[in-house]
Amino acid sequence: MTISTGTQAERAAEAFQRLHGRSPAGVWSAPGRVNLIGEHTDYNNGFVLPFAIPHRTAVAASPREDDTITVATLHDNGRHEAADPVRIADLVPGTIPGWPAYPAGVAWVLREQGFSTGADLVIAGDVPAGAGLSSSHSLECATALALLGLAGGQASLSDIAKWIQQAENDFVGAPTGLLDQTASLCCTAAHVLFLDVRSGEADQVPFDAGKHGLEVLVIDTRANHSHTESGYGDRRRGCERAADLMGIPSLREISFEDLSATLEKLPEDLRPLVKHVVAENDRVLRTVELLRQDKYEEIGPLLSASHASLRDDYRVSCDELDVAAEAAEAAGALGARMIGGGFGGSAIALVRGDARAEVEAAVTAAFAKRSFTAPRMFTGVPSAGAGQDR
Repeated sequence: MTISTGTQAERAAEAFQRLHGRSPAGVWSAPGRVNLIGEHTDYNNGFVLPFAIPHRTAVAASPREDDTITVATLHDNGRHEAADPVRIADLVPGTIPGWPAYPAGVAWVLREQGFSTGADLVIAGDVPAGAGLSSSHSLECATALALLGLAGGQASLSDIAKWIQQAENDFVGAPTGLLDQTASLCCTAAHVLFLDVRSGEADQVPFDAGKHGLEVLVIDTRANHSHTESGYGDRRRGCERAADLMGIPSLREISFEDLSATLEKLPEDLRPLVKHVVAENDRVLRTVELLRQDKYEEIGPLLSASHASLRDDYRVSCDELDVAAEAAEAAGALGARMIGGGFGGSAIALVRGDARAEVEAAVTAAFAKRSFTAPRMFTGVPSAGAGQDR
């Protein structure tokens, strides 16, 4: 699969030429993602509905013969930051701190799968870091495709997604699910990806908000989050405990119709977690049904209900996310919610095109009133997934 992504691939290739004095063997890139709805359901074997965004991470790469990985990342100011070279044979989970752990974790998991090759890697990207838009997974996906390409390896996108999850969970130490990397690898332009995590079945559902006079406004609150430092892992362990107590493999086994009866059987501290996951799965299914009927405006209340559930039941929101959603809705958004793991990051608002400026102004004013850092906003346009650029 070859796609054109323009500037990030060019920036990575040009930086590689400057740093190594030769052209890279190839450039691979992967996008960030927005999850329209279906939050914290992926690691509960539930339903998710993401789309890829135009922002991408590109990795320019060439092979090495000495079993060593070198990694440099290009910053917006044109300067680069290089990690210490590391031998692939020496990679051990938990030993590499900071951003280099992500490409190193991918090299480690590919080594375990029999795809080991030394490489020089140079990274360039414009997926906002810490914004809940999956910058780390876009880096990992691009790195995985680059290293597989250099090694001449072949693997399905679903296998690559699972390997990246293993790298995140076991090497980096972030207990993430399959949503982000699957979205980055598998999404297509002008569609949302309806993924059943339990079965692995995926369906590309057409999603052209503009045709319906709408936009998905992405609001980066600039309140940074981290899956390794937040309460993300606590929520996941709570869900696993609830499933164990019910004697089921995951919370996916609980139907929405059986939710009330199930909650009565659980300890009080686990009930809100289970309530969110089961209800969120139902909201995903209802959203897909409305999109297939071209009833785009009617998904707004489902987005708002998702935010309320994440705020009140799952308790992963924060002041900035709440203010963003509330201000957007007060200014006329049809619905709004936080996206991603929570504790910071981004929100989305479904807005009519002619109301976008008013919504943006209202959110900016609400942030200024609370002395928050000014948010960054852009329209989320469903875009192409990962691939080789050159």
